[in-house]
Amino acid sequence: MRGMTRRALFAGSAAGTAAALLPAVPATAGPKTRADCASYRARYHFTVPDQWKNDPQRPIWVDGEYHYYYLYNPDYFTGGTTAGTAWRLATSTDLVRFTDRGIAVPKDTTPNGDVWSGSAVVDTDDTAGFGAGAVVVLATMEPVEGADSQAQYLYYSTDGGRTFTHHGTDPVLANPGVRDFRDPKVIRDGERGRWVMALAENNKIGFYHSSNLRSWTYVSGFVKDGIGVLECPDLFRIRAEDGTVRWVLGASANGKGSGLPNTYAYWTGAFDGTTFTPDASEPQWLDHGWDWYGAVTFDKRDADGRLDEGTRYAIGWLNNWDYANTTPTIDCDGFNGTDSIVREIVLKRAPSGMYYFASRPVAALDSYVSRTLNLGDLEVDGTRVLDHRGTAYEVTCEITWDQLTGAGLQLRRSPDGVRHIDAGVYGDYAFLNRRPTVNPDASGRWQESKSPFDPSARRVRLRILVDRTSVEMFVDDGRYVHSSEVFPYLLDDRLALFTIGGRAVFRNTVIREFTV
Repeated sequence: MRGMTRRALFAGSAAGTAAALLPAVPATAGPKTRADCASYRARYHFTVPDQWKNDPQRPIWVDGEYHYYYLYNPDYFTGGTTAGTAWRLATSTDLVRFTDRGIAVPKDTTPNGDVWSGSAVVDTDDTAGFGAGAVVVLATMEPVEGADSQAQYLYYSTDGGRTFTHHGTDPVLANPGVRDFRDPKVIRDGERGRWVMALAENNKIGFYHSSNLRSWTYVSGFVKDGIGVLECPDLFRIRAEDGTVRWVLGASANGKGSGLPNTYAYWTGAFDGTTFTPDASEPQWLDHGWDWYGAVTFDKRDADGRLDEGTRYAIGWLNNWDYANTTPTIDCDGFNGTDSIVREIVLKRAPSGMYYFASRPVAALDSYVSRTLNLGDLEVDGTRVLDHRGTAYEVTCEITWDQLTGAGLQLRRSPDGVRHIDAGVYGDYAFLNRRPTVNPDASGRWQESKSPFDPSARRVRLRILVDRTSVEMFVDDGRYVHSSEVFPYLLDDRLALFTIGGRAVFRNTVIREFTV
């Protein structure tokens, strides 16, 4: 489907506050420049410099910094999303501030066309023959659209992952005659001295072995129905907080039809180098919002490159294919593509014995705090509007109560109180509700995301990251996370606390602003 954009009048004028999303116009119209246009570019989240981005590619550690590759379309405004993607590179030492390095893996340099998702690895032992320390990319390409031609191709770099050369025009893993055959995720199995690939194959994740990254053998598959086509698989080992080592298999999946998230599903379990055995048949979800897709996890390393075996990083695309071309950043800023904050994930064990991930924003974000407001303990019975005004900040608090139905915060509240994003708890669930503000979901079906909550606790801890086009809510030390796109008018900069059916105390309420 040809890419389309939706223009919006979001400049914060009297006309802007009354406007809704304007009718769709073709992407060929390009970005607009207007004197009354205000920027919607995120203040402290990663954004593409121009044009379009979608799937993150797993960052790798090279020469003391993270190399973050992502799918980039330099022809978005002339050709839409079907113009195809390259891999663009940004580097970072702390995963908050990034330096753009331009296109690393170009598109359309071979008859196979553009370059889709995959993974990069550092070939320390020169198994592929490109030199010790060469960076090797395995990525999907589709020479003939819709003709069961998705296959895996190899690119290599001998300059530390800055630029890549294609390894011929033949695939290193050919298509066996199926429609979905993509997104290779490659890891090194040091114990057995070989490479392992996890590949998305519709309702299956296939596992493959290789000694040299250039030829692959199928060995097993993991099948899961009921959550749509599996994409962008993930496979890694992690040490849980109790010292137990578990393997994790993940995939981006669409569980909307079953009342589940459309984000990153994962299973904990065991992997013997060939077969993955899950602890449970049903997945857990690393995010319960509407917009955390194509996510990847990756190694956490210290400044000297030492691996933290008990923590991983994760980053997701803050968008959704149901409305991927709808954003106010196109008109004034000339781009479409924002990522979640990088988060740290740790594996915990619940009293039931089940292992689960808890998430928190990357610790380095603390280094970019430019202003802190300590509001202390605030009693609320109904609605309490705070003095703070802003479009990009973090707010944390612990809400406690004796008896009530619900409580939370109104984020990006309009001056008249009509528009806002609601975040908090109600009954037996935590929620993030974007319905009362401008947002990309024209269908009206995907407005409020939910995750389980035990009201008998009579307390909840919230940490919420607000930026110009997004909200990420971490509930109870990151046991659940909700990430969603929102497009409030820029003059909607108020903040309020609320309760429903009772009184609560918002303890240790702190607002932090960032300069990145």
